[in-house]
Amino acid sequence: MGRSFKLHAGIAAGASAVLLVLGALTWLPGILPLTGSAWPTAVITALLFPVFGAALLRMFLAGGDRDAMWLAFRCLSRRVRAGLTALAVSGVVLLFAGLAGAENLQAPEIRDGRYFVLDTTPGERGMVEVSHSQYLAVLESGQRNMFAIPALLFAGAAYGVLVAGELRRADGRETFSGA
Repeated sequence: MGRSFKLHAGIAAGASAVLLVLGALTWLPGILPLTGSAWPTAVITALLFPVFGAALLRMFLAGGDRDAMWLAFRCLSRRVRAGLTALAVSGVVLLFAGLAGAENLQAPEIRDGRYFVLDTTPGERGMVEVSHSQYLAVLESGQRNMFAIPALLFAGAAYGVLVAGELRRADGRETFSGA
């Protein structure tokens, strides 16, 4: 497998791991210092689209079916398979934990020193005032989801790139330059 595949997969897996750690940090007492700023979302978005899009393109160009992709995944080393599996399982756990704790409440905001959230319960849709602790719980749940979803997509991109690289290597289409 070429260096570019390994580098691409490493970037995707590293970004996934960082996002999973940030998502796990939301369970610690207090809120993350990143809460008020919009730059984490901008950085995640700026990285996610090119990395994930290039992974999809590489998978498409590799041209394998589902069975071939599974066999290519099985050809990867155990450590790589374990790492990808750990990223995926951690992302799913983080996502479902974030979804379970929300209780139909989302979009927290502060107005005039009071805490409001959007209640999406059927029949009672609208902004409701909540306590500070409930506001923090909804805020942390939203952060957890903000980190978990891109983390899963980055893990999927790492999987796709490594599988595409392995398929390409198996087909003998890899060039001597490592591309």
